[in-house]
Amino acid sequence: MEQRDLLLVPFPFSNQKGRKVRPVVIISNDEFNRHSEDVLVVGITSNISKDKYASNLTNKDLEEGNLPAECDIKCENILKIDKDIIIKKIGKIKKEKLETIKKIILEIIK
Repeated sequence: MEQRDLLLVPFPFSNQKGRKVRPVVIISNDEFNRHSEDVLVVGITSNISKDKYASNLTNKDLEEGNLPAECDIKCENILKIDKDIIIKKIGKIKKEKLETIKKIILEIIK
């Protein structure tokens, strides 16, 4: 598991009353990922919005893989997940898109 990997995982609903298989992007760095049983991820949705804290994701933003549709990275949906629940890797985002995610997260927490 590496930073920028695009994965499929059972992602919990915000009310914690269920889960749905969704794509996510690993945001934790590779050092953390090697030494932890978990990874930090942000959720991805196909519900495109004008949300200030979302970043659009298209196939142009991918280094590997292919998206079936345009999506939004929901940068406020940060989750720590156990590596054992990861269903599969489906791609990898470009470094530039990770930088965009980091900037949005910093905007949220500053």
